[in-house]
Amino acid sequence: MALPNLYFTAPRNLPRPTALPGRVVVTDVAFAATVGTSVSFDKITLPLITGLGDRLAAWVDHHDHERHADYRGDRRFVLATKAEHGACPEMVTPELVREVGPIDTILTHVDLDGLYAAAKWILGGREPYPGADDDARAVDTRIGAPGPIGTRIDHALRARFRDDALKRAVIGYLVGGMPAGAQADVIAEAAREFAVRAEGTAALAARFAIRGRVAWVDTAGGPAFDKTDLLLAGQARAPVSMVKDSGQLTIAAAFGSGWDFVQLLALGGGMPTRVTVPDTRFVEALRVINDAPAPVPTAVVDVGE
Repeated sequence: MALPNLYFTAPRNLPRPTALPGRVVVTDVAFAATVGTSVSFDKITLPLITGLGDRLAAWVDHHDHERHADYRGDRRFVLATKAEHGACPEMVTPELVREVGPIDTILTHVDLDGLYAAAKWILGGREPYPGADDDARAVDTRIGAPGPIGTRIDHALRARFRDDALKRAVIGYLVGGMPAGAQADVIAEAAREFAVRAEGTAALAARFAIRGRVAWVDTAGGPAFDKTDLLLAGQARAPVSMVKDSGQLTIAAAFGSGWDFVQLLALGGGMPTRVTVPDTRFVEALRVINDAPAPVPTAVVDVGE
């Protein structure tokens, strides 16, 4: 099966519209949240939308954002909240793919959720294997455990999160029916690297300090680690975890916990229970989170739907 042009991105680092050939589908790419004065929807996301113009065939995403309302009447935009859809692939249906028609390029997020959504689009809205949507939801919400295929791919991507060749291998592997061979070997090798990184995560987890509702750790001078697992280790100690790393502060709480860091920190958009801000906001974030009213847990997405 011939693959469309594949481009991998993150909400704050979008490509120029001229770099994307033909009709474009965007999957699992959140609208940029407002962070400081240099990062915002108007400066990052809107130029891609307007630059693509009629070439934008569809934008499918499940991350909360106040600007979703601007596109409610535009059939190209299939937008939901994280509470409505825990992962993006379940939003890619055969009906949607048929309605959109032929496309030339897929621009997708760099994580498992994004790659599974891209693979499902290529397959006409069909799961690459039974339970793939469930695996994507488990990985993206960290509720429940993915199956062995999802676990292996998740670990591989987290070990080499900047490796676009690996991402292409994952999509090729899924679309091609997951045969033995070079793509499977690349994924397995990267997954083995994750096991080594897990040792560094465990070492850093021992450094967590507790400040009220928050467990926080500074990774400076520490070993290589996996940020998601380190955040989860913090959540085992307190309702909210914070990881300071390379000038950034990542804040997380359990999916469905009711915490909305987007609102508390006035970010404008993003995933309510996991955000990243400059680490200069550390003291402010501690104060705001510890002074906030107790959150009301939200309904967890029914994995049977």
